[in-house]
Amino acid sequence: MTLNHIENRSLRDRVLDALREAIITGEIKPGQQLVETELAASLGVSRAPLREALQILSAEGLAETIPYHGTTVRRLTKADIEELYSLRSVLETFAIRRVIELHDPQHALVLRECFERMLAAAEAGALKQVNQIDREFHDTIIELTGHSLLLTSWSVVSMRVRQVMALLNRRNSDLKRIAYNHVPIIEAIEAGDTEIAVQLMEKHVAASGELIAEGWPDDAPQPDADA
Repeated sequence: MTLNHIENRSLRDRVLDALREAIITGEIKPGQQLVETELAASLGVSRAPLREALQILSAEGLAETIPYHGTTVRRLTKADIEELYSLRSVLETFAIRRVIELHDPQHALVLRECFERMLAAAEAGALKQVNQIDREFHDTIIELTGHSLLLTSWSVVSMRVRQVMALLNRRNSDLKRIAYNHVPIIEAIEAGDTEIAVQLMEKHVAASGELIAEGWPDDAPQPDADA
């Protein structure tokens, strides 16, 4: 007997997921007004679960509510980018130390498989896929630690990194270079060289953060999402 999976998540959670995804992928851009009546009509829901979802988005820092002015998607400044990537570096270097301490050769194999898929996407010129697998590579390093509190902290950082990358136009990026930049990190993990692995990860994250921050104007309209 085959039965379909029953969706038992609350309506509020489904509305929250839809809005969060639209924000972090750049479909709804920073500074854009989140009008309850319009969103409720678009999503086909009442305003009650929508209002609850907007409150959670505000708590997560993706939206901001100003009394008597409504809710908008929070704008990102250069300072926000610098803070985000400095914290990202702390979390990822901590993670890579933990992964090496576990001495599991399967971990490097998982990361190599991720790199190979990233390279294949790069060779096909698939920018969105490269970016998606790039995020997956870093998510995987965090997951391999088995550290539950780290995973919780990373979920917030990763979400905001996705938003930044969706808003950054990377059409002129060398996609193969993006893929190959991950190889030295994998090799350091394979060799069990913690210090080299940490240094490489710090440089990897810092280079991305600096590249983004350099082209990110303060108190100005945010870049359009890269379609």
